Amino acid sequence: MKLRSIVQQSAFLGTFLFLSIQASAQTKPLQISGVYPHLATFNEGWPKTEQEKKKGGQGYENGIGAITPWAGKLWMVTYSPHEPHGSADKLYSIDQNLTVTIHPESIGGTPANRMIHRESNQLITSNYFIDDKGKVRVIPFTVMPGRMTATARHLNDPKNKVYFYDMEGMLYEVNVNSLAVNKLFHKPVPGWHGKGAYTAQNRLVVANNGEEAVFKIGKDMLKAGSPPQHEEDKGVLASWDGKNWKIIERRQFTDVTGPGGIYGNPDNKAPLWSIGWDKRSVLLKLLDNGQWYTYRLPKAAHTYDHRGGWYTEWPRIREVGNGKMLMDMHAMMYDFPKTFSRTNSGGIRPLNSHLRYIPDFCSWNDQIVIATDETTVLENPLAGRSQSNLWFGQWNDLQTWGSPTGWGGPWMKDEVKANIASDPYLINGFDQKVLHLLTDKATNLTIQVDEKGNNHWKNYKTISLKGNIYQYYLLPADLKANWIRFKTDKDCQATAFMHFTNKPHAANTNMFKALADINSSAAIHANIIRPSNFNKNLQVLQTDTKRYSEITENLTVARNPVDSSDQLLRLGKFVKGYSIDDASIIINDGTGTFRIPKGSAHYEDFAYRDKREIESERFMLNISGTFYEVGRESGFLALRPVTTHNKKIVDFCTWRGLLIFSGARKDAQPDGQYFGDHGNGLWYGAVDDMWKMGKPVGVGAVWKNTRVKAHSPSLPYLMTGYDQKSVKLSADKDTYITLEVDFDLTGFSTYKTIHIPAKTTIEHQFPKGFSAHWVRAVSDQDCQATVSFIYQ
Repeated sequence: MKLRSIVQQSAFLGTFLFLSIQASAQTKPLQISGVYPHLATFNEGWPKTEQEKKKGGQGYENGIGAITPWAGKLWMVTYSPHEPHGSADKLYSIDQNLTVTIHPESIGGTPANRMIHRESNQLITSNYFIDDKGKVRVIPFTVMPGRMTATARHLNDPKNKVYFYDMEGMLYEVNVNSLAVNKLFHKPVPGWHGKGAYTAQNRLVVANNGEEAVFKIGKDMLKAGSPPQHEEDKGVLASWDGKNWKIIERRQFTDVTGPGGIYGNPDNKAPLWSIGWDKRSVLLKLLDNGQWYTYRLPKAAHTYDHRGGWYTEWPRIREVGNGKMLMDMHAMMYDFPKTFSRTNSGGIRPLNSHLRYIPDFCSWNDQIVIATDETTVLENPLAGRSQSNLWFGQWNDLQTWGSPTGWGGPWMKDEVKANIASDPYLINGFDQKVLHLLTDKATNLTIQVDEKGNNHWKNYKTISLKGNIYQYYLLPADLKANWIRFKTDKDCQATAFMHFTNKPHAANTNMFKALADINSSAAIHANIIRPSNFNKNLQVLQTDTKRYSEITENLTVARNPVDSSDQLLRLGKFVKGYSIDDASIIINDGTGTFRIPKGSAHYEDFAYRDKREIESERFMLNISGTFYEVGRESGFLALRPVTTHNKKIVDFCTWRGLLIFSGARKDAQPDGQYFGDHGNGLWYGAVDDMWKMGKPVGVGAVWKNTRVKAHSPSLPYLMTGYDQKSVKLSADKDTYITLEVDFDLTGFSTYKTIHIPAKTTIEHQFPKGFSAHWVRAVSDQDCQATVSFIYQ
C-alpha cells in the first residue's frame, strides 16, 4: 500500500494516518462535534508581521457577524474590528454540499446586520443586496460608511426603503431598488457600540450597549437624551416615530426584534422585544400595545459585562426552525416563545449555559447553525491568526452543553418604595433556587409569583427582615411559576438576588478516553500547540523530541513546513500563573486574590498550560484538573468553574472552530475525537464539549492548621458552580468561626456563625441549592484553625 510505505519511510508524515485513509473513502467533509474544519473563516488581509504592534483593526479579530439562509445557500459575512471603511473580510455562501464560495463583490468591514426585504425579495446583509438568484449588488463604503449592525423596515415607505444603523449611531435610509442612500442622522441618541434596530408599532427602535465614546458629541447631534448623568447610564434603548426621538432606558441593550424576525413584523400590532443587561441581571424589554414593560433573567457569566459593551457580539432572539425561537444572552440559551407578550409571558425556559461567543444563529438544511467569534490575536500572542467557524447541530444537542446555572435579581442595594413591586424575574426551568435578601431597615418582604405567565400575581410568602441582617431563603424545587417579584412594606434600601443551579449532566467518559488520566502512568503525547500566523495550519511541537509539525484542515500533517520551533517555544513557554500551599490554590489579578480547590498532587509533577484565551476575550484557566472561565474585564473575581476533568492536559487552544487538547495517551486509537498514531496525536472537539467532562468538584481550605488573627477574614474561596457542598472546621481552642458569603460580587454577608470547641472538628453541610460566588471565614479570636471545603 502506498500510504503504508509513506509511513514506513517517515513517522513524521505518518502522523494522523487514520484520517488520511478515511479521507480517501469519505464523500462528506470531515466533521467533529458539529464543526467542519474546512468551513473556518480567516481575515484574508492577514498576515501581519509578527513584530507589528498590536493596535486593533484588520485581521485582529475574525467574527462571523451574520448568517442567513437565502437563495438555496447559507450566506455569511465576517468582520475585523473597527473597520467602517472596509477590509479584506469577505461575503461567503455555502451550498448544500458544504462547498464555499467567496464572492468577488466583498468589501469587508465590521458588519452584523441581516434582513430579508419581502417586497423586493432581497437579502440585505452588510452593504450587500442579494436577490433570489444569488446576484449580489453592493453599496460602497465611500457612499455609505459605517460598521453596519442592523437593518430595519422603513416607517413610511417599507416597500421601497430600509434603514441601516451602524455602531457609532448613524442612521441611513436606502432605496432597495436604486440603492440610493440618504443619511438621516449622525448621532441622534447617546450611548455607543450600536447593536440592534427594528420597526414595530409605528416606531423605529434602536439599541446600543456601550459608553466608551468614539468621537466627541457635538451639541447639535443628540436629538434626545444626554451624556451619562450617573454611573449606571450605559448604552441606550431609544425610539423614533419619524419626527421625534425618545429615550426608553439608559442601559446596555443589544438585539431588537419581534415575532417576524429578520423579515420584520407582520403588522403594527405585533410586539417588539429587546434584550440587554445592567449590573443586576439580564433585561428583557417588551413593547406591547404601545407600552413598555421590563422583565429580568439571570446571567450565566460575567464575561460579557463591560462599560463599552465590547464583550457582547450580538446576542440575538431568532427563529431556528419548526416555529421555535432561540434566545442567547450572557452565556445562556433559552427556548423563547414566539407568542411572548404582556398577557402571555410564560414559556421562557433555559436550555443551557455555554462558552461560545456567538454573533448569530439560524436554521438551515434541517440543522441549527451557530456562528462564532472565536480565536483572536487581540492581546493573545498564543494565537497567530484570528479565525472562526460554524457549528451544526439539533435542538437536543444544545441541551447537552452546560446545565443552566446563573445569578441575578431585580434589586442590588436599590432604593425601593413601599408596596411597589419589583420587575418580574424568571424562575421557570431552574431546579434549585436560593434567594439572598438584605435591607437597611426592618421590613416585611412579600414574594409574589406569576404561575402561568399571564400577569396574574399572587402572594407566595412574606419574610420578616431585620435591618442590615442578611437572610437567605430556599425556594422549593417543586414551585411551579414562570416569574417571581418582590415588594416591601417600608421604603428602604434593598437587595433581592438569586442563584440558580440545575442538575449537572453526567460525564461522557467515552468521548475523552484518548486523554490520559492524571493518576495514569501511561505515556502521553505532550505537545505545545498554536494556530499559525503565516498560514492556516495548526503548529505542533512535541516537548520531548522537539519535533515540529503542522496540521492542515483535513487533520493531516503538512508536507515540509517551515520549521517554527523557536517561535513556538518562545511564545508557548509554560509559565505557572498560580501558587499553591497546604490549603488550596491561590490566584490573583487586578480584581483581587482568591483561593480555589486543589486537585491531584500529580499536577505539580509536570508542565502544562494554565491560562489561555480560547474564545474571543475569554480566558480559560486549567489549574489542578479543573477548567474555569475568566472574562478579560471581569477577571478572577467573576470566574466560573466549567468542569473537573482530572486529565493530563498539557496544552489547549481553539483552531478552525475546534477545541484541541494536547495530552493524549500514546496508545490511544483514532475514535472520531482523537486523530493520530504512535508518532503523535491530539484530541479534537468543540468548546462546549468541555461540559461533558464532568461537573466541577474539589477540596480545599482557606486555613489549614493556620495561625489566624481574631476578626481578620481569610481569603475568599470559590463557591459558585459547585453542586454538593460541605465544610469542616476545627481550632486549637474554643472559638466561634463565622462563614461569610459574597453572593453578588459587592461584599460579604454573614451566612452562619459556628461554635468550635477546642480540638474538635465540626462539619456543616450547606443546604441543597444554596450557592454564592465566594465564601470566607472569620474567627472571633487568635487561634490555629482549619476551615476546609468539600465540593462533591
